[in-house]
Amino acid sequence: MSIIDLLRMSLESLFKRKVRTILTIMGVVIGTTSIVVMISLGIGMKEALLSEYESYGGLKSVEVSSPGRYDDTDKDKDPEETLLTDARVQEFEAMEHVDSVDPCLTAQVVIKCGIYEGWFTLQGVSRKVLEEKAELLGQGSIPAEGGELQLIYGNMIPADFCNTKTNSYEYWDTGELPNIDLMNDQVYVIFDTSRYPNAYDDNGNPLPAAKKYIVETAGVFAGEPGEWSQDSYNIYCDIDALKEVLQREFKGRVIPGQPTRKNGKPYKDLFYSSLVVNVDEMENVTGVQQIISDMGYQAYSNAEWIESDMQIMNIIQAVLGGIGGISLFVAAIGITNTMMMSIYERTKEIGIMKVIGCRIRDIQLLFLIEAGYIGFIGGGIGMLLSYTISYVMNKVLGLGAMMFEDGAKLSVIPPWLALLAITFAALIAMIAGFLPSLRAMKLSPLAAIRAE
Repeated sequence: MSIIDLLRMSLESLFKRKVRTILTIMGVVIGTTSIVVMISLGIGMKEALLSEYESYGGLKSVEVSSPGRYDDTDKDKDPEETLLTDARVQEFEAMEHVDSVDPCLTAQVVIKCGIYEGWFTLQGVSRKVLEEKAELLGQGSIPAEGGELQLIYGNMIPADFCNTKTNSYEYWDTGELPNIDLMNDQVYVIFDTSRYPNAYDDNGNPLPAAKKYIVETAGVFAGEPGEWSQDSYNIYCDIDALKEVLQREFKGRVIPGQPTRKNGKPYKDLFYSSLVVNVDEMENVTGVQQIISDMGYQAYSNAEWIESDMQIMNIIQAVLGGIGGISLFVAAIGITNTMMMSIYERTKEIGIMKVIGCRIRDIQLLFLIEAGYIGFIGGGIGMLLSYTISYVMNKVLGLGAMMFEDGAKLSVIPPWLALLAITFAALIAMIAGFLPSLRAMKLSPLAAIRAE
């Protein structure tokens, strides 16, 4: 018999016993739905965890900083060798699996706006980073390349301004942001914080007051009061513009946060506060991080935490899948029972097929295809039910938004899971039908014909 004949005969045989077939298919539906929903919960939890880590920094990046002059991890190493220079940036960029390196220069400043002031950290970053953050702005735009120093504020920066008249932080006292319009109000920045508010020399004589600079606001990140994001409390600017201002303000003097020579004198050049090394794939992050650490730098990445957390999540996902798999195992027993009953009822039919010359392998394949039909139909219906349950959990109950700030989905069913589930259900059904098919092969033709 051709495969087309076997497919047609198997389907016709199934629906001659509609009630039994439907009940067996329902068992596969329940089993498939259970295992898919359970695995989808595990996938949803993993994706939500990765999303949570992503909000604290890239999953494929390593943050590098210099160990500092007083780091005792390697006393024989010259601390100047681990300063973060442009040459070091190029060296990291040439490393295997590294896509790019983003330098960062930080500066501690005082920012004044009307009766409010606060102490903040400016982050000077490259044009590439600024352009990546442009789409996150709620107001304004990124600073023009080669222009004067302009700042981009996080949406929650006003929360850290202190009212100089009442000496209070209004947001943390009342929950309302102070009346500050960073885009339109005049903003002053003090870079020499060592002379603010007052400073004296070794003889107790007052030093000149710190100079205040009017610095325009380029933009403000989108976000409502109290809404948190990776950039809510950050202030960014162009790294080249920040270098120019710092070198002009501290000409011949030590810039706070910058390394000094052994005699305490400042270096001629500025050094980066940190570097972000962007790796091509997440699985290569740990290796790149280890290489950088062996070079004497402090290297940090989210991969340190992700690896251990993913192992725990994989165990949870396996347990959830195992719980769902029990239902599919029970369904497999039901399929075996259905196929055995079908063989008992069709004993004479099997005998006639053998007498007229039907191949034994075709008889076996006939019953295996019937079992496969049950698994395939049940798996398909189970997937439709799984998608429905997943939709209810994510949209109606809103469990994802309750568990995670970014509203990550609690249940996620990727296409590969849907395809795998249907294939697995059909395969399990055919395995369950294998023993009954062997019995059909071994039936004696004469005994089968005489059977009532």
